[in-house]
Amino acid sequence: MGQGHGHGISPAQATSASSKHIKRLWIAAALGLVTFVTQVVVGLSTSSLALLSDSAHVFTDVFGILMAVTAILVARRASRRSDRTFGMYRGEVFAALFNAILLFAVAGWVLYEAIDRISAPPEVPGLPVTIVALVGLAMNVIAFLLLRNGAAESINVRGAYLEVMADMLGSVGVLASGLITMLFGWRYADPVIGVAIGLFVLPRAYSLGRGALRILFQHAPERLDLPQVIAELKAIPGVQDAHDLHVWTLTSGMEVATAHLVITAKAEPDTVLAEARNLLAVKHHLDHATLQVESAAAAGRCHELSW
Repeated sequence: MGQGHGHGISPAQATSASSKHIKRLWIAAALGLVTFVTQVVVGLSTSSLALLSDSAHVFTDVFGILMAVTAILVARRASRRSDRTFGMYRGEVFAALFNAILLFAVAGWVLYEAIDRISAPPEVPGLPVTIVALVGLAMNVIAFLLLRNGAAESINVRGAYLEVMADMLGSVGVLASGLITMLFGWRYADPVIGVAIGLFVLPRAYSLGRGALRILFQHAPERLDLPQVIAELKAIPGVQDAHDLHVWTLTSGMEVATAHLVITAKAEPDTVLAEARNLLAVKHHLDHATLQVESAAAAGRCHELSW
C-alpha cells in the first residue's frame, strides 16, 4: 500500500558535528604521538615495563583518534556510487576490530613480560619514568580539554575523548610507578604497575571487539528492546500488526531500521507512517527508518519467508 522513509537529519548535517572538531582531533592525535614516541624511547632505555605498556596503550588510542578523523574525511569526500548504497562506513568498524586485536596482543605481551620480571625485577631509574609520566599527563590534559565540548555533540569525538581519558589514567599509573621507585627504591613497582595497566586494557579490548563484531554480524543495538518496539508500533492507531522489524548499525551513531506495518481498512497510510517514523526517531533515536505499509491480505506473504 505504501512506504515511508525517514531521516532525522539532512545529508548536509550527517558529518557536520564531527567536522567542526576535526582540527582538535588532529591536535589530540599529535599530542598522543609525542607521548608515544617519548615513552617508547625512555621505556627502552630504562627497561620500564610500565612505560612500554602504557606506550602501547597510547599507540592504540592514537590509532583510534586517527580512525575517527579518517571516518570524517571519508564521509566528507567519498563519491556517491550506485553500488555503494551504504557508503564506506563499515571501514571504521573493521579498524575498530583490528584495534581490539592489537590491544589483546599488547596486554598479553605486557602480562608475559611482567610474570618473567617478577622473579628478578630489573633496576628501573625512577626519575626518567616520573618525568615522562608528567609529560604524558600534561599532553593528555590538554587533549582532554580540547575534546570536552565536542564530546557532547559527536559520537566520533566522544570516542576520542574517552580514549584520552583512559590515557590520563595510564599516565597516573606510570607516574605512581616512577615516584615509588624514586622515593622508596621498590623494584617491584614497575612490573606491578605494568600488570595493572595491562589488566586495564583487556576489558576495553574485549568491549571494543565485541561491539565491532555485533555491528559486523548486523545485530540490533543492545540498547533496544525489539519486542517492546514491535508492541509500540502495534499500539499506533490504525495498525493491526507489525512484523519484519530489522535494526542494525552501519557504524557508531548510524543505525538503520526497517519494518512492515499492517493497517486496518479505514486507516490513513500517511498518518500511520508519520506516527511510526516519529516514534522510532524521537523515542528510540532511529532516524533512518524505512517502513512498508500493507493491507492484511498482502501481509501473509512476508511470513512465508523462513529467514
